[in-house]
Amino acid sequence: MAGMASMLKRENVQIVEKVDSWEESVHVAVQPLVDQGYVESRYIDGIISNAKEFGPYFVICPDLALLHARPDQGVLKRQLAVTVLREPVRFKEEGPDVRVLVTLAATDADGHIEVMRRLATMFCDPDNITKIAEAPSADEIYDYFTAPEE
Repeated sequence: MAGMASMLKRENVQIVEKVDSWEESVHVAVQPLVDQGYVESRYIDGIISNAKEFGPYFVICPDLALLHARPDQGVLKRQLAVTVLREPVRFKEEGPDVRVLVTLAATDADGHIEVMRRLATMFCDPDNITKIAEAPSADEIYDYFTAPEE
């Protein structure tokens, strides 16, 4: 899908074996967007401080978190990043394990609507989340996200 391919660059997809905390998972998941100039490093702090204030609102369902903060918290350009954790993390003690972290950098309220629709379609089937979480390589994860819709 053209919209997804323009919103997700291959260098922003990674597999990480383990993190020590949910805060570290946010740092690791957002860092590719910092490195590539899509967000300022303060975007990481924004996600963490928002989660501490409002709870982990970005944990959508078991195994999936859609990390994001407000555009004014450091977004420079629209982009996604995908991080798969081989060992899951929990954002709150009673919460579900999370292995797939999708980071959204949105510059405004509606410029990413098509991508969000595509993500909602992908993730409405828990099997798709499992396929991503268990993919053997970052290339396969990227291909899965950018494949044409059926």
